[in-house]
Amino acid sequence: MSLKTESRTLHVGIDATSWRNDRGYGRFTRELVTALAARDSGFRYTLFFDQMVAESVPAGVEVVSAQSGRNLTESAVGSSSRSLGYLLQMGRLTQRSRCDVLFFPTVYSFFPVLSRVPCVICYHDATAERFPQFVFPTKLNQRLWRVKTALAKLQTTRAMTISQSSAEDVEQILRIPRERIDVITEGADSVFRVIDDPAIPAAERRRHGIPESATLLVYVGGLNPHKNLLALLRALPDVIAAQPDTHLAIVGDTSGKGFWDNVAALEEFVRRHPPLEQRVHFTGYLDDERLVALLNGAAALVFPSLWEGFGLPAVEAMSCGTPVLASRCSSLPEVVGDAGMFFDPNSSSSIADCLLKFIGDRESWPRFRERALARAPLFSWEKAARLAEDSFRRCYETRR
Repeated sequence: MSLKTESRTLHVGIDATSWRNDRGYGRFTRELVTALAARDSGFRYTLFFDQMVAESVPAGVEVVSAQSGRNLTESAVGSSSRSLGYLLQMGRLTQRSRCDVLFFPTVYSFFPVLSRVPCVICYHDATAERFPQFVFPTKLNQRLWRVKTALAKLQTTRAMTISQSSAEDVEQILRIPRERIDVITEGADSVFRVIDDPAIPAAERRRHGIPESATLLVYVGGLNPHKNLLALLRALPDVIAAQPDTHLAIVGDTSGKGFWDNVAALEEFVRRHPPLEQRVHFTGYLDDERLVALLNGAAALVFPSLWEGFGLPAVEAMSCGTPVLASRCSSLPEVVGDAGMFFDPNSSSSIADCLLKFIGDRESWPRFRERALARAPLFSWEKAARLAEDSFRRCYETRR
């Protein structure tokens, strides 16, 4: 790294079209930008929106809007896609900015760049390439994703990702050379914490009809096929037969307005299996404070995904002192470590065995809780911002 780069202010333009997204991409963008803005390390940041935002952005960060007719959340979910006019608008907006580096916090929101500005593009995972049948509702959506990813790769000066597991996928599946890949991390917001007042978790349970004495397991995240919730539901009857007081809260948006989901299939499975009807609770989307209350009253977070790029709900749960029962694949063992237990996500019997082993050994719960609280601080947005800045500097130094 040259002294010249260290001494000059680097202007980084950031695609902020996923800012409103209430899933992982949106949280990643908001949290990382906030952490970047808090650092005083010789960077200037400009956020590029497709529509003007009413939500606050960090102080000192410039905001530019294309004032397009639709935003990303409306036009690139489910079976929809963004128009050519939208893509050209965003491309022209960034072209006029004359940034030193352009950063896309997710390839999901990538649009073609109409200049030779060097780009850092974050590839969170290769789930869409591994399990296209679970991610895309139509073959057209799958083809459009492939075209977008191919264009993104052509304009990737440096690839960013969020775990060592994903770095391997970016190299092996997306064929981006390892020397051009930078690994950062994610972290839990400070709102995720241990709540000392037991009345708060108890009140949140009551809102969802969960008995105070129940052994509560919680799932947090999208309700999409690759999240593998059907396999978890198939495992529950065996768990309930052995541990009748077991309840599962599924926290996630059931409105159908987001990415392609299988909510109808999940709800139908519960209806067809009477033991589950009184023990599986679809909470819908919960804000952070209510989610924290629910996690504080849970025995464990259950994370049955077929594949994850990072697994932020695991860190959020661990920050609340909640152990994690997770798939033995992708990034989850890397993130969870010794703060939980693992199962084969392709086997409902393996999931059931893991849940029963954990529930049946209550003496181990305090030990897992201590490990969770010790492990959570290893992941933070401040660390993510520092590593992201290193990536921006490398990108500028190796620009075409």
